[in-house]
Amino acid sequence: KYNLTETKPLKIGVIMAGNIPLVGFHDALAVLMSNHILLAKLSSQDNILLKLVFEQLLIIEPLFQEKIQYVERLNDADRLIATGSDNSARYFEYYFREKPHIIRKNRTSVAVLTGTESKDSLALLGNDILDYYGLGCRNVSKLYVPDNFKPDSFYEAVEHKGDVMYNHKYKNNYDYNRSVLLVNGTEHFDNNFLMLKESEELVSPISVVFFEKYKNIADLNKKLNSQSDKLQCIISNDAWYPNSLPFGHAQAPSLADYADGVDTLEFLST
Repeated sequence: KYNLTETKPLKIGVIMAGNIPLVGFHDALAVLMSNHILLAKLSSQDNILLKLVFEQLLIIEPLFQEKIQYVERLNDADRLIATGSDNSARYFEYYFREKPHIIRKNRTSVAVLTGTESKDSLALLGNDILDYYGLGCRNVSKLYVPDNFKPDSFYEAVEHKGDVMYNHKYKNNYDYNRSVLLVNGTEHFDNNFLMLKESEELVSPISVVFFEKYKNIADLNKKLNSQSDKLQCIISNDAWYPNSLPFGHAQAPSLADYADGVDTLEFLST
């Protein structure tokens, strides 16, 4: 649906995040497919796997050889795509204010429960929460639940994700956050690898998932609409909630699932 054949080649700077593996590849692919030159500033957290993937890409299409450059500075970039925190986004907005850009800030994902979900469905939700240890913006950090929500069935369904505790960094986060909750006397639920805490906040610490109760669909819609600019995905069982993804699909975006809903190829081809 894009007119890519007449695109004048530009130098596109891409500041890549490193919170989960290969998170910058989609932007890189969009730049290459739109006939531009990729100036890739790799994250120090993800600077090995991406290079290996690019090596394989060059075997498939050697013509990309002249289109991929690894850089530390982006002074030569004609346009910019940057992904980072809210703080770094303010810096990017100022520094690249004279150039066309897409600058992404912090986002997270949430799940909507009705209380009628099966154990198998909730098991898939466990993947949405804990794949990549919950570090991605597509990972679910908060549950919207009905008033009669009981954590027992949820915990039983996600038991298969308990091996996250074999990662010492995850375990350190769990031990720290558990200690904070206990010392402060904060009411919470715990299954020895994932804690649930009632909160109106969106972004939970690693090893913690927030939950918030809703009274009815109108109340749920109001809560979600008020946070829409901070949400990457909404997840629900069989995608019953409008514009949501099914449980288990948070970390399986299609090529057309653009981050923050901003069409990267449209930006690059006009």
